[in-house]
Amino acid sequence: MDAARWELVEELFHEAADLPESERAAFLSSRCAGDPSLAAEVLDLLRADARPASLLDRDLAHVAADLMEPGASSPIPSADFGPWRLLSVLGEGGMGVVYLARRADLDSYAALKILRDASLSPARRERFASEQRLLAHLNHPSIARLYDADTLPDGTPWFVMEYVEGRPLAAFCNEHDLSIPERLRLFRSVCEAVQHAHRHAVIHRDLKPSNILVKQDGAVKLLDFGIAKQMEDPGSEADQTKTALRLMTPAYAAPEQLRGDRPGVHTDVYSLGVILYELLSGRLPFDLSNTTPGQAESIILTREPERPSAAAAGSPAQTTGRSPAGRAGRSAWVELDVLCLTAMHKDPLRRYRSVEALVRDVDHYLNGEPLEARPDTWSYRIGKFARRNRRALSAAALALGAALALVAYYTIRLTTARNTALAEAARTQRIQKFMMNLFEGGDEAAGPAENLSVATLVDRGVHEARALDGDPAVQAELYQTLGGIQQKLGKLAEAEPLLQASLDRRRLQFGPESAEVAESLVSVALLRSAEASYDEARRLALEAIDIYRRRLPAGHPAMALAMGAYGQILENAGAYDEAIAVLEETVKLQSVPGAAPADLAASLTELANCHFYAGHFDQSEAINTRVLEIDRRIYGPRHPHVADDLINLGAIQFEGGHYTQAESFYRPALEILASFHGTSHQETASAQVMLARALVSQGRDEEAAGLIREAIGTQERVYGKTHPRVASALNELGRIAQRQGRLDEAESCFTRMAAIYREVHDNNHYVIGVALSNLAGVLAQREDFAGAERLFREAIAIYGRTIAADHVNVGIGRARLARVLARQKRYAEAESESLAGLDILLKQSSPPATWVSFAKEDLVALYEAQGQPERAAEYRTGH
Repeated sequence: MDAARWELVEELFHEAADLPESERAAFLSSRCAGDPSLAAEVLDLLRADARPASLLDRDLAHVAADLMEPGASSPIPSADFGPWRLLSVLGEGGMGVVYLARRADLDSYAALKILRDASLSPARRERFASEQRLLAHLNHPSIARLYDADTLPDGTPWFVMEYVEGRPLAAFCNEHDLSIPERLRLFRSVCEAVQHAHRHAVIHRDLKPSNILVKQDGAVKLLDFGIAKQMEDPGSEADQTKTALRLMTPAYAAPEQLRGDRPGVHTDVYSLGVILYELLSGRLPFDLSNTTPGQAESIILTREPERPSAAAAGSPAQTTGRSPAGRAGRSAWVELDVLCLTAMHKDPLRRYRSVEALVRDVDHYLNGEPLEARPDTWSYRIGKFARRNRRALSAAALALGAALALVAYYTIRLTTARNTALAEAARTQRIQKFMMNLFEGGDEAAGPAENLSVATLVDRGVHEARALDGDPAVQAELYQTLGGIQQKLGKLAEAEPLLQASLDRRRLQFGPESAEVAESLVSVALLRSAEASYDEARRLALEAIDIYRRRLPAGHPAMALAMGAYGQILENAGAYDEAIAVLEETVKLQSVPGAAPADLAASLTELANCHFYAGHFDQSEAINTRVLEIDRRIYGPRHPHVADDLINLGAIQFEGGHYTQAESFYRPALEILASFHGTSHQETASAQVMLARALVSQGRDEEAAGLIREAIGTQERVYGKTHPRVASALNELGRIAQRQGRLDEAESCFTRMAAIYREVHDNNHYVIGVALSNLAGVLAQREDFAGAERLFREAIAIYGRTIAADHVNVGIGRARLARVLARQKRYAEAESESLAGLDILLKQSSPPATWVSFAKEDLVALYEAQGQPERAAEYRTGH
């Protein structure tokens, strides 16, 4: 065999080896057409490679060789994969084998993927490493997360990712007989995951239902980034395209992928269109069964797909009654056809320009609104007609425009518009003059003062506004603005009369049902929320929303702001599930084209906060990371909004027990806020408390205590002595006193903390349970175990009314209750509570290592005290 012949055989061998065994013969038949001996030579090499005694297999270490050997009877490797142990094979593809793995110390499960034939193909090794890198940068609730990565002693790489128990997307929809709206909502979740990848410059390139699993609870998980790529990947584009052509699934591949063109966002949009087509119609747009790769490519490149509505009507599922086609009317199918065919257009420029645009039209359909996309046939026909008759159409348009202009000129609308414009110009001029007057110094000849502070400007503004009694509309707007500034400055008492005066004047000027009154109601509602008067805040916000619904068109930005304010009030009141639903609706309203990104970022922040307080830390981290990107783009790196985002990300690290990482977020946030607001502002005080929490957890008590005492002074001055933020700071001061043995001081802090929370939240918020649990800890330290038990049980009862049964605080509370029961030698009750608490803790996505360790230590002591050394050993060795 000459060198050229061998080089061709070698190339075909590596390409075929990357494919599943069932697809190799068809691939070689296509590539070796006219030369059957060439295909036979490659097949001989593949068969030799598959034999256990192959030289290629023996190049790997024994464990890796066992691992790579195909067949259901292959033993599970017993190699050292860090803390992970393999249990069973989950799947096997062209590149690697995926195993179900278990981590014994945390009793958690994951999927462990190992590269097949790592030493034979450097390109494969690089693709495997690339998949690891991409997963490490993608953090989204609907993308399987990367947990760990390493190599075997022989250099074979492996990585561990989230294990998803679920069904492929299409199968899940069919098995649960989902309606079209239900299928679209699942599809929308898939799009959000892909959109997250695109925001991180990652193109998936192999989207298909088998790479999308749906869990029993309906949560979607996107898998397999094996041939994904960075949009600005520095590697050889030709090599990457060649690899993708071998590994992608043709039925879901975009035409430009098959042609070998550069992939982009539009590539994934096409694949999503095919997925949507299959979900709606019950079959793929093209029948590629019994075709060679070349024939499949020709079909996709040259044929137009049948409309999904027609495909659904003729699908086998329709005859069995399992198809959703019969559940949509003709007009609905017109919209669905447009959705699918726009996403699947052969010309990338005529598809949805982004996944976000596709999501918007899905939302438009679900909300009964017009789609942004339009059927292709009309645009083509009108465009061609216009080009053929350009001169005639131009003349006709001019004549029609002139006629319409003459008619419109003589209507009452012109007069109304003119008067409105004049009034608006006068109003604008009045406000501009007002703002200029604020900056005048005491002596007009001296020019603007050089020592003006924000407080001075606001006080001067209030004085100037009082002189505008002759223009109540302008006066009301200025009072509204000045009151909002006073509130941001922490001067709630000063904000109150200004916002109330604005509301009163607007009611007189515009009427009680006006949009202007609704705007003022929202502002007063947020002030009441800041004062912890949540019932009144809710009432005012709902009154504003009702007015907007009656007065404004659907989707108006003012409605979104009111909904966001209501969600924030619910969040402050501790109604997290209700707040999440409201804020998700707000985010939808603010995600439409033309919406202000700053408003969207603010609503996303509140949504992330609600997920955090509800214990959904992964969702909160993903949303906060997105908000940080938006805020840095809008405001720059040193704005208070950026500081808030850093604090939120630090809090997530803190809850996971990563205290030094939490400090690394808190410190720059505090620096930003102190430089922006000053050291005696309430937002600076909140950041001081957060940093102090991280310091306390690292044992740096004195540094933390100084920050907390300073923060409490600020918060009591701004909010008064009975406010949730004061209670939060007292919690940290109590922790320090307890650790230093000053139990009377600790008891005083926790008692006052509980009293504040009871008064503010009407004895119905989980933070009351946190305060009681901390107070119980002080009693336990004094060996008042009966008193501690009473408080722990009361705390757990409050958790039962206010948070989910599997929330991390419930697990901690039950584990702490078990400890005081054991001290009273009530071992059976203690064992039950300790096991239940440990089970809850281990079910968390990021189990709190400190509390897990404490619970296991208590179980060891419990079983040893009962003379059960075998049970004790289970937890001593990492049950």
